[in-house]
Amino acid sequence: MDVSVSHVTKEFARFPALNDVSLDIHSGELIALLGPSGSGKTTLLRLIAGLDQPTDGQILFGGEDASHKSVQERNIGFVFQHYALFRHMTVAENIGFGLKVRPAAARPPKTEIRRRVGELLEMIQLSGLEKRYPNQLSGGQRQRVALARAMAIEPRVLLLDEPFGALDAKVRKELRKWLRDFHDRTGHTTVFVTHDQEEALELADRVVVMSQGRIEQVGSADDVYDRPSSPFVHRFIGEASEVAVRMEDGEVWIDDRTVGLKADGNGPARLFFRPHDLELLTGCGGCFEGVVVGSRRLAGARRLEVELGGGRHRVEIDVPVDHPAAMKSGLNFRPRHWRVFPVAG
Repeated sequence: MDVSVSHVTKEFARFPALNDVSLDIHSGELIALLGPSGSGKTTLLRLIAGLDQPTDGQILFGGEDASHKSVQERNIGFVFQHYALFRHMTVAENIGFGLKVRPAAARPPKTEIRRRVGELLEMIQLSGLEKRYPNQLSGGQRQRVALARAMAIEPRVLLLDEPFGALDAKVRKELRKWLRDFHDRTGHTTVFVTHDQEEALELADRVVVMSQGRIEQVGSADDVYDRPSSPFVHRFIGEASEVAVRMEDGEVWIDDRTVGLKADGNGPARLFFRPHDLELLTGCGGCFEGVVVGSRRLAGARRLEVELGGGRHRVEIDVPVDHPAAMKSGLNFRPRHWRVFPVAG
């Protein structure tokens, strides 16, 4: 099922939580809505679900305007961060709940409900636990039951709101792989909200990066990490070092010296690069020349804080753990990949 968000605005007490947002989600795609708190990602998910209605714009399901249809009319499967399982129901009863409460004319026979529940139990790898209650399951198992319950109604679109947010890091990592495999088997159009960039990059076909009620960039994990379209995306996705520079005659300058990088345009700008993505140099006629003023150990590297331009600028770079750099020693380097964004005058 294709879903299109067309020029959607959502206001709460005249405050724009979403501002003219448009997004096309393709049938069978796994999409991540990624952004900090207050970026609008959960509001967008709720609008797609039908839990809220847009102030302006349209939500289209398969080309049909669904902006004012209910959750039931849209046939949405929704999984919340905190599971929302019925504590007094067994695993099997939780999974079959959405089918059992359908109107009589649309309700499957009991044998069909049992068959469907059995299939889903096998799919979520919890066969044999159907008679247990939620408090007898681990957090990861409860989240899988919540997903199976959402899938039982055979939704046109599956929506997940911070689905692993309440779980510890190890379980989150295991469930990420499981969800990706599950999606590949079922092929449902799936949209999930997360503030965890690693989760979004690992899971999604495309990542929608949001900030202050707008979409900053839509693209694959490689697109948003390697080719960020704005300073916000560069800062938010992965780690970034940035420095004030000047573009002049096709070159990048820091203060009164060129650093050996090419860039179109003229005027003040911000240069961004990844701390790990650079080459260390023994000497250069046009590179970054700095002085080490801080050092700390990361998992597989050492992170150095380096002053440039006589202390007017500071950046962070990664070097091998056994690199001989000492406090106040000089260091030359050049980023392998970088982005320059002009600063508005």
